[in-house]
Amino acid sequence: MNAITRSQMAEMDVPTVSFSLNGKEVTARSNELLIEIAKREGVEIPHLCYRPGMESVGNCRACMVEINGERVLAPSCCRHPSNGMQVVTDSPRAVSAQKMVLELLQADMPETSYTRHNEVDHWSEKLQVGKPRFAASAASADRIPVPQDASHAAITVNLDACIQCTRCVRACRDEQVNDVIGMAFRGDAAKIVFDMDDPMGASTCVACGECVQACPTGALMPARDAALAVPDKQVESVCPYCGVGCQLTYNVKDNHILFVEGRDGPANHARLCVKGRYGFDYAHHPHRLTVPLIRRPEAKKTGDFVMDPAHVMDIFREASWEEALALAGGKLKQIRDTKGKKALAGFGSAKGSNEEAYLFQKLVRVGFGSNNVDHCTRLCHASSVTALLEGIGSGAVSNPVMDVTKAEVVIVIGANPTVNHPVAATWIKNAIENGTKLVVMDPRKSDLARMAHRYLQFKPDTDVALLNAMMHVIVHENLVDKDFIDSRTIGYAELEKNVAGYSPELMAPICGIDADTIRDVARLYATSKGSMILWGMGVSQHVHGTDNARCLIALALMTGQIGKPGSGLHPLRGQNNVQGASDAGLIPMMYPDYQRVDNAAARARFEQAWQLPADTLDPQPGLTVVEIMHAIKRGEINGMYIMGENPAMSDPDVNHARESLAALDHLVVQDIFLTETAYLADVILPASAFPEKTGSFTNTDRLVQMGRQAIDPPGQAKQDLWIIQQMAQQLGLDWQYPNVGAVFDEMRHTMPNIVGITWERLEREHAVTYPCRKEGDAGESVVFTKEFPRETGRARFVPADIIPADERPDADYPMVLITGRQLEHWHTGSMTRRAAVLDAIEPDPVALVHPLDLAALGGQPGDIITITSRRGEVSLYARADDSSPQGAVFVPFCYYEAAINKLTNAALDPYGKIPEFKYCAIKVVLGGTEPAQGSYGGGQVLAKLNAPSPASGRGLG
Repeated sequence: MNAITRSQMAEMDVPTVSFSLNGKEVTARSNELLIEIAKREGVEIPHLCYRPGMESVGNCRACMVEINGERVLAPSCCRHPSNGMQVVTDSPRAVSAQKMVLELLQADMPETSYTRHNEVDHWSEKLQVGKPRFAASAASADRIPVPQDASHAAITVNLDACIQCTRCVRACRDEQVNDVIGMAFRGDAAKIVFDMDDPMGASTCVACGECVQACPTGALMPARDAALAVPDKQVESVCPYCGVGCQLTYNVKDNHILFVEGRDGPANHARLCVKGRYGFDYAHHPHRLTVPLIRRPEAKKTGDFVMDPAHVMDIFREASWEEALALAGGKLKQIRDTKGKKALAGFGSAKGSNEEAYLFQKLVRVGFGSNNVDHCTRLCHASSVTALLEGIGSGAVSNPVMDVTKAEVVIVIGANPTVNHPVAATWIKNAIENGTKLVVMDPRKSDLARMAHRYLQFKPDTDVALLNAMMHVIVHENLVDKDFIDSRTIGYAELEKNVAGYSPELMAPICGIDADTIRDVARLYATSKGSMILWGMGVSQHVHGTDNARCLIALALMTGQIGKPGSGLHPLRGQNNVQGASDAGLIPMMYPDYQRVDNAAARARFEQAWQLPADTLDPQPGLTVVEIMHAIKRGEINGMYIMGENPAMSDPDVNHARESLAALDHLVVQDIFLTETAYLADVILPASAFPEKTGSFTNTDRLVQMGRQAIDPPGQAKQDLWIIQQMAQQLGLDWQYPNVGAVFDEMRHTMPNIVGITWERLEREHAVTYPCRKEGDAGESVVFTKEFPRETGRARFVPADIIPADERPDADYPMVLITGRQLEHWHTGSMTRRAAVLDAIEPDPVALVHPLDLAALGGQPGDIITITSRRGEVSLYARADDSSPQGAVFVPFCYYEAAINKLTNAALDPYGKIPEFKYCAIKVVLGGTEPAQGSYGGGQVLAKLNAPSPASGRGLG
């Protein structure tokens, strides 16, 4: 039984029993373990193989207790109480057995420990077990020394310290469900192995580090002796990467992060992925910006640039903060006052805090005077939010990811959680092992497909055809929830009429899924007690992305699969604060909490909250990310302020984006590295990295969490909130926020969904779910239980028809390009490619090509290929990978030296204004220019990583 099942059982109404524990009468649930009850009662029992949350196996025998009337001792990690049972944990017989186990293990342990937290040593000290009386083992004289395995960039293997407790096996196979670690061989030859007894570095290990966190002896430990480093403080915070919002602990010494551990937060319960656990040292990278920079007058800007770190100071000069702020804000003010309020625009960041997002959008709306403010949600889930606001009345998720454990059926469409949301993927995998049926729908075959009940590899760009066919089945087989439709929705008749022409037989040749499979999946989804849909940017990043989401919403509404646990709609958020930044109003058509800027009542509320004269705020929605780039080229926008975004890498048709940024009269960039966007700036303001500031962040589950400052910014770098306020003062705004809590307090009083969350409560509880409309409310993890937040209280069906991609393959460009992320790197790579472990695992730009396509080119894995679209070309290394269908190539967009967004199409979804990243026509040829090595601070080799640790004991692992 795994951890989820046990926690579910604990919530059930199980009978209680009364029994004696060391002579004291105690009451407990009958499904609790003796070792858990003892801990709650303040009784310590030695244990090694047992770990809370893991399946109990009872193989170490360190936790033996004596039960009256039983002939043999019992392992307390495997026994449940019964009425009248008499349990003694500290009897002479029990203690003798416990000590003997520890003494025998100590006899076989290496002389030097690999970790400061060796649990064998801990319990030996507790029980006063002295030096072992025994030889190492009967075969010790003939035993071949176990060599250290340092082949992996993140984890070092020391099997001489392994006690075969199998905690690592259970962590890998039961918790993370990566199925890499196992036990092999028999008798005294038994040992832990990776895959088929490969070196760990050659195995399929994804470096989540769960095994390291579980290991009690240091047999598996962070590389470069990080487990021996002694921190001088621990800081509880959250992960700076994807939208799952894992809680973690920074271990810090001398203003340097030594290592990271998972913490028991609501979204992760101590689990982390490779980025969360090992992607922290970017904050200490020598490329950090530490002083303001101003472009030299003679350094002309051009969109056709090559970043050259050796000549950066030929382009920029150092400046004081006073000079840099005066120039940055003064020139923006001049443009506003001479060319008009709409001549300025701002890009905020989903990597920053809620408070930063709130202040930034306020600065643009009040200081610039327009709504030309946006951020990366325009490049990921804007179409999803548009459809959800239209159909449901809220752009947020209906149910948390963890609800997959309560669902009978889970559909994952257009998403690759094992890569983009790895910890969320573990909950999906746990649910599958407990009987949940997973349906994966995606042109690309993700790792979850191997566990799926059904995998539908539909043709790229045919989402609407497939989803409408499913709805056709549900309607014509009368599988709809008529009561739900009648009482809680509008517009069903129009939808029913629309899907009538989308039979599975007609759609099968279009989407590539046979009619019987479509019918089977439709029935499965409609008839289960709880069905949940999770989707990603494979749904949203199309010109028909809003229509794709409309279909998913309609599926949930017509079957009543929303508004209850284990059901609902969940667009997985890509960046750590996409949800919070959108909630805080960092979008051009909405104030905080999705109050429209063209609504007079909403404008009046914000004018009052911000102490502005009536009719001050602009009533017109602003321009979106891609629209701003076109407006620059038309001469309509002349100045920009960009905080923590990198459109020179993330925008579609990035050559055009770079030309636009270079054409600006004045560009101010606030960031932690000299990104591709900062390279085009007139003024660069050095900002704070995630662990260098305190703020709140909202994850994909609507969970508002506290991120705490762990280290200080380097050099003269300043915290982002301070910089935003200084820029506001340059624009004539007298902002004086004494601390981040003051910003949050103002923000929550403009946002009804979080008005009940106080800063003091966040500091105390670390995390609160919204909606939380009154102070003290618990918050609602499942929403829409009784009504939808639309004016009528009813959800709305919106029919969708097939709209083809803006650019289809043809004779000149016969293949399809799909872009996205890879596990080790995130967004444009500015952070993760400067994290040593992550860069060592994936140092070079790669294209994932179907083996048959690669063979047809006459190529082999590792060959250089050149990919060309109508907008540009890139050369990079080919990786044979059958996750992509024939005729499609997948490329991560994080590599500067092969910036794949040079090729992507800037065509927009007409509703969400999101670019079509997931589909454009390309041609692929063998050969090309080898990608530059180390041009981005990447290309670090394993030899460098495995160099001796500094004398200070600082480790990167």
